[in-house]
Amino acid sequence: MTQIHDNEEMTHQKITVIPGDGIGPEVVNAALQVLEAANVPLTYEFCEAGASVFLKGDPTGVPQATVDSIRQTRIALKGPLETPVGYGEKSANVTLRKQFETFANTRPVTNLPGIITPFSDRNIDLVVVRENVEDLYAGIEYMETPDVAQGLKLMSRQGCEKIIRFAFETARALNKKSVHCATKANIMKLTEGLMKRTFESVNDEYPDIEGHHIIIDNCAHQLVIRPELFDIIVTSNMNGDILSDLTSGLVGGLGVAASSNIGYNAAIFEAVHGSAPDIAGKNLANPTALISASIIMLRHLELFNEATSIEKALYTTLESGQLTGDLAKSNPALGTKEFTNQVIGNLGKSPTQYTSRPYAPVQIKKTLPKYSNTPHKRILAGIDVYFQSQAQAKEIEKIVQSTIVSGPFTLDCIANRGSCVHINDTSDTHPIDLYRIRLLTNDPDAETQIASFLQAFGKIIHWTHLEKLHQFESSKFKSEKGFTSIAGNH
Repeated sequence: MTQIHDNEEMTHQKITVIPGDGIGPEVVNAALQVLEAANVPLTYEFCEAGASVFLKGDPTGVPQATVDSIRQTRIALKGPLETPVGYGEKSANVTLRKQFETFANTRPVTNLPGIITPFSDRNIDLVVVRENVEDLYAGIEYMETPDVAQGLKLMSRQGCEKIIRFAFETARALNKKSVHCATKANIMKLTEGLMKRTFESVNDEYPDIEGHHIIIDNCAHQLVIRPELFDIIVTSNMNGDILSDLTSGLVGGLGVAASSNIGYNAAIFEAVHGSAPDIAGKNLANPTALISASIIMLRHLELFNEATSIEKALYTTLESGQLTGDLAKSNPALGTKEFTNQVIGNLGKSPTQYTSRPYAPVQIKKTLPKYSNTPHKRILAGIDVYFQSQAQAKEIEKIVQSTIVSGPFTLDCIANRGSCVHINDTSDTHPIDLYRIRLLTNDPDAETQIASFLQAFGKIIHWTHLEKLHQFESSKFKSEKGFTSIAGNH
């Protein structure tokens, strides 16, 4: 059942509130108390998600009533959700992100008053913008053999353009001067390379903002050496997950880290930390992250004055040194309720050091990028066939050569874990039982003969899956040779 609660008769904006699991109800309640004390014009509709829903037998962890509420309000403030072990199919957080295509995850990172870290004097003020629905987190995985698991890294030009454009618009809204695109395009030239190429293309539309490409490991390196150099960092899903936790550590840890998940039709605001069931109900949780998430939410709703008022009260509290147990160094620690009361008591006050900054709505381009699904020219370049075998590479080569002797394919490589193993017998590669053969062709009729090859090959060796290799000629996206290959590397 959902509940409706009005904090004032003048309320106009309704939001969905998901208390969550573990410490979730405590920190969410703290944030709501601060919002109400600040007279923020909101209406709350309380909904379920997470462990309690899994226990009721819903494998998604998100009931339809919650989906319907967010679809109506378009805004959700969410506590941490537990993903139980042994039941339920997947993370309720992931379910929500995919349900509402919240493609942009943002994590603001700034030095906070009263929280002393090795980086307190470094003037850190950046935002990590993370693609939120694609990449390895699409969750496409297979057991190719009993001992070999494979996951597919899925990245689209459309997904890259959406998140990169969002990053540049975020820079404009915050009056930032630069955007760094962090990728591993030096190794994954097609997937991560697609993000790099798209970034360079979109950057041309934002001449007022400096665009820089940086290799992701160098980005992590620079963040702990010169974090003050970064304004906006945009990156892919898994890279962003790791990098945003690193940046949170620079300014105090996950207890102060808030994030937003933005889509075209809905936005979900949350603390980054987990449900911490070991301290749930003990008045020990730090509500700073959830209060900060509510501040980000208010700015998304263009309630800028209310957001600034709460932020000043929070910063005044932190500056005073009255902190919860995870942050307190010498002073007695405050409980969740006591800390919340301090923030409420500081409404209307300003910290001694507070930088006033301009905020503007992020202009989200709601027209999806469109590309032709039909290239001007598509050429079948070959096939990659994955198979399980305990045989040596030379034995496999003989089998392959015997099955392609009268067909349109030629053997290019027998690979094991990405290394070509049949050409150099002196290789130190320790093969596993999942191999891949790459067969190339320039025969226009080769498409019709793939099934015949697989039938003959499969009588000898158990193959697990097939990847067709293509070259595309496109008027919009061309390589130096006029083709963009998706065949990949050996």
